[in-house]
Amino acid sequence: MRTRLATTLLAAAGLVSLAACGSGSDAGGTGSAPTSAEGGKVAVVASTDVYGSIASAVGGNLVEVRSLIDSPNADPHEYESTPADAATVAKAALVVVNGGGYDDFASRLVESSGTKATVIDAVQLSGLPGAPEAGHAEGDGHDHGGFNEHVWYSLPTVRKVADEIAEDLGAADPANAATFTANAQKFGTDLDGLQQKVDAIKAGHSGRRIAVTEPVPLYLTEAAGLQNATPEEFSEAVEEGTDPAAAVLASTLEIVEGPDPVKALVANSQTESPSTQKVADAAKAKGVPVVEVSETLPDGVDSYVAWQTAQLDALAGAVNGAA
Repeated sequence: MRTRLATTLLAAAGLVSLAACGSGSDAGGTGSAPTSAEGGKVAVVASTDVYGSIASAVGGNLVEVRSLIDSPNADPHEYESTPADAATVAKAALVVVNGGGYDDFASRLVESSGTKATVIDAVQLSGLPGAPEAGHAEGDGHDHGGFNEHVWYSLPTVRKVADEIAEDLGAADPANAATFTANAQKFGTDLDGLQQKVDAIKAGHSGRRIAVTEPVPLYLTEAAGLQNATPEEFSEAVEEGTDPAAAVLASTLEIVEGPDPVKALVANSQTESPSTQKVADAAKAKGVPVVEVSETLPDGVDSYVAWQTAQLDALAGAVNGAA
């Protein structure tokens, strides 16, 4: 079994069944959503600090953003929300979730808290192939019908989320709608810079083989033209928290330490298991660069763009240095 690098946050919360939240939809109850937190700022709740950082970039000092998960040691798949989380969601004007079964705790909070907030579901907004449509209920666990729910690694999806945040903030605070739109446009320009880094990797290294410990970064690596050579059974087992079969592990080791190794191993730094550690050790012994990525912002980082810049630079350095 894989283990998180620290204990998952736990607390009791008597919550009801999963809500089917639509992108940009009104959540529960009747009447208008609350519009402001203390100081007249628009109250925004995000399931993780990834989406919280995007909301902060768009809202600036006109919003008060609370990220329910803001630690690299917490697993959104396993996070159990608290009564305080429910109270926070109940008072929000806007809630931003990943969706797709990734952060079901947040969708349950929307349903149970009685919030009148507008809800942005990034997966439903993404338009990516296989993404659940608005109104489609999502089950618990990691089985998402083959859909990769880690959509914050899709730059076009992140742009859609930022634009939707600007629109919904403008509806909550019309006097500052133009500011939110301008901030989203500035954020979009920053995303253009990230896309240029992706395009540069693709221009120089399209078709190069990499391995991954989990499907987390695949939207980004595929956009960069890199070919995932990892046995699907390996990355699926790691994501599900189970041990891959011995033959699957052997096949994975072969692609990092065999006669034709991959050019880089992209590893989720927030999970580890004996199997992933064995693969990482084999890669290092073979001289294959190991590039770490994460599911939430690293300690000391509060900007989506800065976070992705560092990860893309590390990926570019790995494939640029590969023979």
